[in-house]
Amino acid sequence: MTERRETGQSRTSKRPARPNQNSETSTQPAKARSSNWEDGDRIAKYLAHAGVCSRRDAEGLIEQGKVTVNGRRLDSPAFKVTRRDTIRVDGQVVKAPENTRLWRYHKPAGLITATRDPDGRSTIFDHLPKHLPRVVTVGRLDLTTEGLLILTNDGELARQMELPSTGLERHYRARAHGKVTPEALAELAKGVIVDGVEYAPMQVELERTTGTNNWLSVVLKEGKNREVRKALASVGLTVNRLIRIQYGPFVLGDLASGVLDEINPDQIAELLGGDIRTDRMARPKPRSQGRGPNTRSGRKTGLHRRRK
Repeated sequence: MTERRETGQSRTSKRPARPNQNSETSTQPAKARSSNWEDGDRIAKYLAHAGVCSRRDAEGLIEQGKVTVNGRRLDSPAFKVTRRDTIRVDGQVVKAPENTRLWRYHKPAGLITATRDPDGRSTIFDHLPKHLPRVVTVGRLDLTTEGLLILTNDGELARQMELPSTGLERHYRARAHGKVTPEALAELAKGVIVDGVEYAPMQVELERTTGTNNWLSVVLKEGKNREVRKALASVGLTVNRLIRIQYGPFVLGDLASGVLDEINPDQIAELLGGDIRTDRMARPKPRSQGRGPNTRSGRKTGLHRRRK
């Protein structure tokens, strides 16, 4: 295999040479640097921070040979990069990660949480302001579920917030048809298995009953695909409306359907317990509104302090 061209560093230097930024594009893989080199981030983490995709998806793109650094194709997610490098994914230049920003979005029912839908259904990105930077969602809401959806330009942060180990609770209000019994609530509190999928214990409380419908408060920490609907169905309750009202410390409040609201960076760092590097936090721009049927801004901040 042809060696990478050196960049002028001494051969006795302990820091591995970087690919020549002015070299022609090559299909040969770039070599991974020594793991003790402290300058820069691993490429998969860098792409996640830049909002391109998740770290796991980035590793897949690297395996497929779709990621190049300074014209050299990578074959290792351990390769480290900095803002000085020219990074391309599928031939498109990746901009350096921007300061971390988060938004609350009140997702209406009837929208897909995806960048595009093969069946041509409307997605949330069809209704978001066009001036937004590239953003990813923290988790998803299915087609008919409405309520709070967190958006961020930091894919790595999104991944951390989605992990059950982070401990961020998801709060829902569910309207369900059927009979609510103490036995059913106790079963959900212990955790259920549906079609071979294990769902962790969830806190479910009956708020009120109207005819054959019940309004329930549901709190969980995993957020698996259609978790609330499947878990409640396992105890004889059919969900016919589902609203997420809180994700971790961020609450929906009175944010109107279809409206987008940026979260203050200082509040983010404080509420997430300092897990976010404050040097990557940006000052929010004036409140942005979605293009849904209701475009008034919510009055509350959508945040609350964690209980100690």
